[in-house]
Amino acid sequence: MKPIYRYFVQPQLDGKTKTVFGYELLIKELTPEGWRLPESFTAIDPQVISDLLLETTRILGIKVQYCSVNISREQLIDTTVAKAIIQSQKQLYPAKLVVELTEEKGPECYPDTKLIPHLRKFIEYGMQISLDDVGTGINDFKSIQELLPLASELKFALQNFRTGLKDPKIQQKLHFWHAISEEYGLRMILEGIEDSDDAKMSKDFNISLRQGYYYGKPKLLRLPGDPVDFGF
Repeated sequence: MKPIYRYFVQPQLDGKTKTVFGYELLIKELTPEGWRLPESFTAIDPQVISDLLLETTRILGIKVQYCSVNISREQLIDTTVAKAIIQSQKQLYPAKLVVELTEEKGPECYPDTKLIPHLRKFIEYGMQISLDDVGTGINDFKSIQELLPLASELKFALQNFRTGLKDPKIQQKLHFWHAISEEYGLRMILEGIEDSDDAKMSKDFNISLRQGYYYGKPKLLRLPGDPVDFGF
C-alpha cells in the first residue's frame, strides 16, 4: 500500500492588524496512529510532492496573500519538485508562494553556490524565499550569509529551543536575528508561539508576524474525493 500524504495548513498572524496574512503548508503522512510528520521529508517521492502541491495550491489560490511551503536543499535541486513549485505559483497568483528553505540534511551536501541559481529562478517567477529555523543547526549567520540578499523572510522557531523565550540566551539570539532582518529589510516571523506569555513577549520584542498553536493548529486540507472520516 502506497503511503498517503496531505498538506496541513497553519495560519500566520499579523499581531498589529489581528489578521491572517498567510498560511504554511505542512506535509503529513497517514499512519495507523493518525497523521504524523514523515520520518524523512527528502525520502518522499518527488513526484508525490509535486502532484500534492499542485492539487493543494489549486484549492488555496483565492484564499491567501502568502502561502509557504517547506523545501529541503535536496528537493530544491530536484527538477520535478522545482517545476511543481513554479506551476503552483502560477495557480496561486496574485498570492505569493513563499519557498521556505529548511535545514534538513539529505544524502548530499549542497553548497550555497549551487542553491543560488535555483532560488533566483524562483524569484524570477514571482516567488519569495524564506530562510527557516535561523539560529538553529546549520542555519547560523555564516552559513546563510550568501542567501540573505535573495531572501524576503526569516523564521525564528521557538519550538527548536527547550527553554523557550524566557531564556536570556534565546532572547539574545532573537535580538540578533531581528536586527539582521531589519538590516536586510526582511519580514521576521516568530513561530512556535504556544501560549499568551509567548505572545506577550513577542510583542515586547516588536515582532508582529507570528505563528504557533496559540493562534491556530495545523488543519488538514482535504482534497476532492477524500473520505469524510479521513482525518480520524
